[in-house]
Amino acid sequence: MRIISGKYKGKRLTAPKKLPVRPTTDMAKEGLFNILNNRFYIDELKVLDLFAGTGNISFEFASRGAYEIISVDSFTGCVQYISKVAKELNFPISSIKSDVFKYLERAKQKTNIIFADPPYSFEDNKFYNIVDLVFEKELILEDGLLIIEHSDQTDLSKNQYFKESRKYGGSVFSFFEK
Repeated sequence: MRIISGKYKGKRLTAPKKLPVRPTTDMAKEGLFNILNNRFYIDELKVLDLFAGTGNISFEFASRGAYEIISVDSFTGCVQYISKVAKELNFPISSIKSDVFKYLERAKQKTNIIFADPPYSFEDNKFYNIVDLVFEKELILEDGLLIIEHSDQTDLSKNQYFKESRKYGGSVFSFFEK
């Protein structure tokens, strides 16, 4: 895994092999951040990274200057790895071990961007549950976005908050906003 841009551009990070993850590819990540750079000043963002895995997306936001990032994952090894790298690189990342759905149910803090990369094997209702919880709990600041990464076999366009999707290889980013 590599950081594409920002303070640590080009830095390679090697996550432990035993983590149960599927990191976002560099091509997809670059496409995503091109979209975000055209809409936001990254250094003004608060970000919530759900199903954070290796922290790939959190590290990219941090390298580009996002000032507050919360990374949530249910696997202890992922949370420990994110915490370790965040400390080493002095990134403003808080790493939390929690089931994402339970976290969203009790979350109160609003952020500009919520990025979710759940398992591609999720049933559609679980993807929609993420969207519903985020918007029912009003967890996104004005003009903010929820972005869900999923396989090209999943169609999330039927949700009322859906705005658009972008495809990169076998990965799709679906964008939701109020």
